[in-house]
Amino acid sequence: MFWQTTRFRIDLVAPRVMGIVNVTPDSFSDGGLHGGAAGALAHCEQLLKDGADILDIGGESTRPGAEPVPLQDELARVLPVLRGAMALGVPVSLDSYKPEVMRAALDLGVDIVNDIKALREPGALDVVAAHANCGVCLMHMRGDQPKTMQDGDPQYDDVVTEVRSFLRARVEALRARGVDDARITLDPGIGFGKRTEHNVALLVRQQELLGLGLPLLAGWSRKGVLGRLTGREIGDRLVPSVAAALASVQRGARIVRVHDVAATVDALKVWRAAGLCP
Repeated sequence: MFWQTTRFRIDLVAPRVMGIVNVTPDSFSDGGLHGGAAGALAHCEQLLKDGADILDIGGESTRPGAEPVPLQDELARVLPVLRGAMALGVPVSLDSYKPEVMRAALDLGVDIVNDIKALREPGALDVVAAHANCGVCLMHMRGDQPKTMQDGDPQYDDVVTEVRSFLRARVEALRARGVDDARITLDPGIGFGKRTEHNVALLVRQQELLGLGLPLLAGWSRKGVLGRLTGREIGDRLVPSVAAALASVQRGARIVRVHDVAATVDALKVWRAAGLCP
């Protein structure tokens, strides 16, 4: 199994670690820590030293209740970082749902579009479909904005079935536009419009999502659900984050999106030595 992206054909036989680079003042875990292009690029370099396989760069917080960022502000935040990261020799992913930001990033040669809205924003599907080879990650989110995704105590009849149906529909939309399956990865959207029991069900029954026949990306790192399960504050969720990453890999995830790259990479090395993952 592999993931075809703009510059790289990423081998997914072994699980890959995607390092998070938030160029934001208000992200839930590390907002403001890597502000400005220089700080963000230094963080990119550190994540690569720690063992990251992919860099995921975003300029708008997607925490519950977050306010949308004006287009020009997001472009100003991410484009200098994307330009610098492109020279580091690894796949570079843009974390954005805005088609204008996607287009600007792909014009730079960025490898992957990672979209929390699964290309539902008007024009986003067109941007990705028009590109020859870029990779894309389609994520499930209840509602259409992080600001309101947790409103009204989210309800599902069967969260796994509904997430699977949503992702299947978004894949079909891409296929209808001629996008090859090799370019597509799926994300169940842990913490995006879901209660604790919904997130846990998506992990326990993750194999059902793999039935769609495409690679799965899991993003549990430091999420609120881990705080509710353990009672730990954001800054003290390293162990539960690594545990969730390992559990998702055990259940078939091929990419884990994490803040704590070094710890996750080390944990996967131990699992690999024990024969618990490729």
